Amino acid sequence: MKKNIIMIALLTLCVSYSTAKPHYANVDEYPVKQGSLEEMVYSAEKTDFSVWSPSADSVYLNIYADAQSAEPIERLLMTPQADGSWTASVKGDWNGNFYTFQVVDAASRWKLHETPGIFAKAVGVNGRRAAIIDMATTNPIGWSKDVRPAFAGAKDAIVYEMHHRDMTIHATSGVHNKGKFVGWIEHGAKTAEGLATGIDHLVELGVTHVQILPSYDYGSVDETRLVDNKYNWGYDPVNYNAPDGGYSTNPYDPTTRIREMKMMIQALHKAGIRVIMDVVYNHTFNVENSNFTQTAPDYFYRLTENGDLGNASGCGNETASERAMMRKFIVESCRYWIEEYHMDGFRFDLMGIHDIETMNQVRAMMDSIDPSLLLYGEGWAAGGPLYPGDELAMKANMQKLPGIGAFCDDMRDALRGPFSNNDQGAFLIGEKGHEESIKFGIVGCIAHPEVNMQKVNYSKQAWTAQPTQSINYVSCHDDMMLTDRLKANKKLAPGELQALSKLAQTAVLTSQGIPFLWCGEEIARDKKGVHNSYCSPDEINAIDWSLKAENIDLFQYYQGLIAMRKAHPVFHMGDAELVRKNVHFLPVKDGVVAYQLNGKAVGDTWKKVVVILNSHEDAVAVKLPGGTYYVACADGKCPVAQPTKVSGTVKVAAQSAMILYQL
Repeated sequence: MKKNIIMIALLTLCVSYSTAKPHYANVDEYPVKQGSLEEMVYSAEKTDFSVWSPSADSVYLNIYADAQSAEPIERLLMTPQADGSWTASVKGDWNGNFYTFQVVDAASRWKLHETPGIFAKAVGVNGRRAAIIDMATTNPIGWSKDVRPAFAGAKDAIVYEMHHRDMTIHATSGVHNKGKFVGWIEHGAKTAEGLATGIDHLVELGVTHVQILPSYDYGSVDETRLVDNKYNWGYDPVNYNAPDGGYSTNPYDPTTRIREMKMMIQALHKAGIRVIMDVVYNHTFNVENSNFTQTAPDYFYRLTENGDLGNASGCGNETASERAMMRKFIVESCRYWIEEYHMDGFRFDLMGIHDIETMNQVRAMMDSIDPSLLLYGEGWAAGGPLYPGDELAMKANMQKLPGIGAFCDDMRDALRGPFSNNDQGAFLIGEKGHEESIKFGIVGCIAHPEVNMQKVNYSKQAWTAQPTQSINYVSCHDDMMLTDRLKANKKLAPGELQALSKLAQTAVLTSQGIPFLWCGEEIARDKKGVHNSYCSPDEINAIDWSLKAENIDLFQYYQGLIAMRKAHPVFHMGDAELVRKNVHFLPVKDGVVAYQLNGKAVGDTWKKVVVILNSHEDAVAVKLPGGTYYVACADGKCPVAQPTKVSGTVKVAAQSAMILYQL
């Protein structure tokens, strides 16, 4: 045990500080911490600690030998600073020990306990204590040479959302480390039929980015009882800047979880795939025991005039991004994930809870590092935020958020039916009246003279300034799988499920927005009809990889569409004016959407392209603009085995898409 440090002088200092402690009329008057929010800086000679707690009467630093021992080996009184932070420094090499802060705030309405702080970078099992580690030891071999895959910018992105556990936990995955960071990057994993799974499957599919569900330390799964196979998506944040132990091979070792997450990112980069992380800064797992409350009570949350918590998240609380230190925390946390973990972008959960200025500062920070990093989120909230609507990062305000995207529920619900009613279908099952909303999604939700906004389902005016601000999709994690939705909407004939899935993704992958896929759509994965499967067992959420062999034709269609999009800039022009001038809709009957794209304007080898989406249960005839075309995709095949020449009027098969081009 290390020698205890004498505390008499520090105690005297703290008492004198307490009597002369600054008086703040409210939390908005708190000073902003200067410099970094980093709370632990390790070296072999000493470790420095700092925690921001301007309302505290005193703050103690506790150092433990391990993550679970009952008593600290050191307990130090920290020194107050003018910026509201408290500091302490301990000499010697403390690598491998653990620490907590304990704030004493007599005026707080909350009972204050030990906390790892708000910016813990490494934590022990279940995240209750932060770890003192040398971050350099967490880097996998070759980490210093890890580079982001070449990528010009948002217009070229094709995003694949996935959950670490879903990808590999099923017995058919062929993966050894099932459900772990390092599991789904095992090259060579195959199904019993010899088909690729995991990372090799993603390379085959051709996506440019994976979006991983929240991967920081979260609260709903007990990391000491992983044998119980508890499942959660991770939208219950505890320690925002440390990976969750449930996805590591050893949740007790802070270094292991960090190194293995870096190994995952490194492997994806080597495979040519960038990584986006889903982040949930809009609420915490709870309030009373959150690290925010345990350091600066009431500051980080929005409260009513009566002191009640706001609940725009639907999870019992909403954070106050407009406050200087919460804004600083969000920006610095994102920067940390980019610099330490080489993250390539972020998806913000319930982004509409956050204020516009905070999101623009995140974007500015990312641009200063690499402008090609992606940033987008949900342009809505689960309830009414306690902040003015015109100052929030809502979908309606996206034109005030340059370089930031939002999910397009207009196109989503026009294709498959409303989020609020699982049983109600739309265009895909032949319902009329959704065509204009699909056209709106196709142009990336920009103002376009050929889209009648009065007929768009939710938006009566364009909400993007650039098409890359629209994230286009038909399903994602907190929703029915497309497979389940189609089964709920219609009694499907043999082969109809695959046909409608192909039709849906043709709309998404030929749109000018950023296409977004949910893992398993490409092999007709289902979730047994469960809509919100955030804590459902593996039996509901796991991808059954035997479906790949059963639906290999569907997989190959997705694969072909993705390859076509990547090869032809006409499908991702990336500029609103180019889209307005070079995307034109054709006159067709209800239940059909058809449009022509001018590839010549963007240097495409396909000079003119026509896309036709037919939702009818019968073939339809569509008159082509003048000239002769080659058929690239038709009759559920993309590409077709042999392009054929056509002109005049073409017949598009029932419930299918046709893509044609001129050279």
